[in-house]
Amino acid sequence: MSNQHPRFSQLAITTIVVHTVTYSVVGILAFWLFDYGELYARPDLAGLMRQTNDPIIMAGPAFQPLRGLVFALAIYPLREIVFARPRGWLVLWGLFVALGIVSTFGPAPGSIEGLIYTVVSVPHQLLGLVEVVVQALLLAFGVVYGVNHPEKHWLNRLMIVVFALLILLPLAGLLAGPRGG
Repeated sequence: MSNQHPRFSQLAITTIVVHTVTYSVVGILAFWLFDYGELYARPDLAGLMRQTNDPIIMAGPAFQPLRGLVFALAIYPLREIVFARPRGWLVLWGLFVALGIVSTFGPAPGSIEGLIYTVVSVPHQLLGLVEVVVQALLLAFGVVYGVNHPEKHWLNRLMIVVFALLILLPLAGLLAGPRGG
């Protein structure tokens, strides 16, 4: 079922939830697979990235609904292209990769500008690309699938529960504060 004219509210909620879930899940997997604790402590990244024990890192998922809303605002004018085509999610993913990852306006690691203007090693930049390209793929597919299949109530409920846990558990941990031993 194609929903080429979703209401903005439907698109915004779907995008916020899917972005927050995919961002967090892919980020957690990358954290463990790529050993970000050690990687971010290396001299070429320590001045660029917060250390993984910084409290703001734990709060990261709480900021993602805002980013999801920004994504929804960008996707909404393209809804007839993205949601009406059988593989519209590939169009959306291509836009995410082209504009949001490879050709950013700033020197983000892994982007063309990052490769030119930062001192982050090429292998470290390419490693980070794995995480963001996979998350962009899951975000594009998840948003298009979610908008085009609102009848999948079990999936919608599951995503909302995971979304709530990803927001509330880190915030609860931050509010509890550090525990001394």
